[in-house]
Amino acid sequence: MKDNYQLPGEGGLIPGADPEDMISRWEKIRTRVVATETEGAEYIASEIASAIEKRRAAGGNYVMVLSNGQSPVGIYKHLLEMHRRGAVSFANVVVFDIDELYPITPEHHKSRNYELRDAFLDHIDIRPENIRLIDGTVPPAEVGAYCRRLEADIAAVGGIDLALFGVGVAGQVGHNEAGTFYNTRTRLVAMSNASRKSVADSFFGAGDAPSKAITMGIGTILGARRIIVPAWGEDKADAIARIVEGEITPDIPASYLQSHSDLEIVVDRHAAEHLTRFRTPWLVGTCDWKPKFIRKAVIWLSQKVGKPVLKLTYKDYTDNSLGQLLDSAGTFDSVNIKVFNDLQHTITGWPGGKPNADDSTRPERSKPFPKRVVIFSPHPDDDVISMGGTFCRLVEQGHDVHVAYQTSGNFAVYDDMVLMTLDTARECGFPNRYDEVKALIAAKKNGESEPVELRALKSGMRRGEAKAACREFGLDDATHCHFLNLPFYETGGLKKNELGKADIDIIVKLLRDIEPHQIYAAGDLSDPHGTHRVCIEAVLGALKVCAADKWIGECNLWLYRGAWQEWDLDMVDMAVPLSPDEVVKKRHAIFRHISQKDIVPFPGEDAREFWQRAEDRTQHTARVYDALGMAEYQAIEVFVKLKPNHF
Repeated sequence: MKDNYQLPGEGGLIPGADPEDMISRWEKIRTRVVATETEGAEYIASEIASAIEKRRAAGGNYVMVLSNGQSPVGIYKHLLEMHRRGAVSFANVVVFDIDELYPITPEHHKSRNYELRDAFLDHIDIRPENIRLIDGTVPPAEVGAYCRRLEADIAAVGGIDLALFGVGVAGQVGHNEAGTFYNTRTRLVAMSNASRKSVADSFFGAGDAPSKAITMGIGTILGARRIIVPAWGEDKADAIARIVEGEITPDIPASYLQSHSDLEIVVDRHAAEHLTRFRTPWLVGTCDWKPKFIRKAVIWLSQKVGKPVLKLTYKDYTDNSLGQLLDSAGTFDSVNIKVFNDLQHTITGWPGGKPNADDSTRPERSKPFPKRVVIFSPHPDDDVISMGGTFCRLVEQGHDVHVAYQTSGNFAVYDDMVLMTLDTARECGFPNRYDEVKALIAAKKNGESEPVELRALKSGMRRGEAKAACREFGLDDATHCHFLNLPFYETGGLKKNELGKADIDIIVKLLRDIEPHQIYAAGDLSDPHGTHRVCIEAVLGALKVCAADKWIGECNLWLYRGAWQEWDLDMVDMAVPLSPDEVVKKRHAIFRHISQKDIVPFPGEDAREFWQRAEDRTQHTARVYDALGMAEYQAIEVFVKLKPNHF
C-alpha cells in the first residue's frame, strides 16, 4: 500500500477557524477524514486492537464481522504487523464474515472465505473453532435453515461487538443492494447484474460468475455494538456523500447506518471530496482564498446560476454564500476578470510550448524546443484514449516523443480474440498454433493464474496494437515505443503484486536514458490499489530516485485522467483544444486496439466503448469551457501539472 501520490491542495477551510460541529453540520454520521489510506488504516487497526485487548482483560471473547475487498486490506496488514510485534492477540476473537458468493467452494480464489483467510485469518493466532465464515457450498434446499443457524450462532456468542466493512460505489453493504429493507437478516439473495459484472473478471466472464450470494442483512449488521466503515479513493466519494449527508432510503442501503448509535466512517481525502465541507466549504465555514480555490468557487457559482463568468453579479455572489470571497479577494467584477483570465490562460494549442513566443501566461514554457517527452501509459491504450489529441499534437509539432507502456495489459484480452488472431495467422500461411492454444484455453481453471504461454500471446497482441496506434500519429514504433512490462502486474490473475523496487528501477533506467523535459502520466485516484494508481506511484517513486539528476529540474510532470473520469476545471493547468479532424484521428488510433474494441473486457457500469467515452468526456469539457465564457471548441483534453518539488 503506497500513499506517495497526493495532489497538492490550495485553499479551503482554515483549520481551527470554526468549531468542528459547524463545518460538519450537514453530516449525519460521525466521519473521520484522514490524509491517506495508511493513516486511516493505522487508526482503525489501533481501535480494533485496543478493543480486543480490553475484552481480553475482562475475560471474554470479542466478536467481529469482517469483509474482504480493497477497503480493509490495509487494516488487515496493520493488524498483522501489530500481531507480529506482540501488540495484539486474536486468541479471544470470534470472526464472522459479512457475505459469500453462492455457490462457491472455500478453496476458490475468489471466494470471500479464501480471500479473508489469505489476507488475514491464516496469519494470526485465532482459534479454528472461532472462525465462522459463511459456507458457499450449502445445498440449496438447506440454505434457509443454514442462515437461521448463523443468526443463532451470533446470538449464542453474545452478539457482534464490531462490524468492519466497506461500502460499494452504489451504497451497497455486503450484498444488500438497492431496495433492501432495514430489518433484513442473513439470507440468500440474487446478485444484481452490476454485482455479477464486478466479479466476472475472476470467472472468465459474467456467465461463469455465481448469480447469488449469502449475505448478512441490514438488521443483522445494525445489531452490532460498534460499526466502522473505511472508504478510500475518489470512486467512493459520491456514495460517501449520499450515505453521510443524504436521506435514509432503500435505494442506498448504507444510508440505514445513520440510525446506528456507535458508527464511524473513516475516509481519505479523496473519498471525502463530495462532502459539503470539501466540495463547497464556503457554505459551512471560514476559507483561505487561494487562486485555484477562488477559481473553484467562481466556477461553482457560474454553473449554479447558469451564467458565464463575466456576467456574474454582486447579488449572485452574496445570494450564494460567497460574500466572504469578495471580502477577501476584491470586488465582484475584478474577481470575474481574474478568474476569466486564469481559465483563458490554461488553453493552449502548443502542449510542448510555443517556440519563440512570450510564455509568461502559457501553461508550458517555450524553451527548450523541441522537447524530449515521455508519455507513460498504464495499459497499452491509455495514451491514445486519454490524451490522443495531445499526443498527436506533440509529434506533429516536432517534439521527440516516447511512449512507455507500463504493463502488458494481457489480462484484458479475451481468449476468443487470441484464437481469432491465430486463425488469421494460419490463413495467411504462418505456422499453425490454433489447435494447441485452443487446448491450452480449454484446460484453464477458474481461480488459477493463466498459463504463461497464453499470457505471452496476449501480451504480444497488445504490443502490436499499441505500435499500430503510435504509427497512426507518425511515431517510429521501433525506437520510440517502450514496453516496460512492470513485474507487479505479471501475476496471470486479477490480483496484482505490490509495487516493488524492480518496478521503479525499470522506470528510472528509461528516464535516465531519455532525460525528458516533459512527462505525461495517468493521474487517477479512484482505486488506491488499481493498476493506474500503482503505475503513478511507480513514476513518482522513480522521480524521487532521480531527484538529484540535473535534468529533473527542467522537467514538468503533466497528469491526465483515464477513461472513466476527468479533472475538475478548478484543478486544470493546461487545456489542449482539439479540432474535429483531430478527434477523428484520435478515434482511429483507439480503433487500432482491436482486442479492446466492441466488447470492453472491464466496462464497469459504463457500456460505451473507450472511443465513445473519450469523445464524450472531451466534448463535455469543451462545453463547460464554452458555458463559462471561453471560446467554443470541438473537444478539449485537460492536464494537471506537478513540478519536480512535488515528486
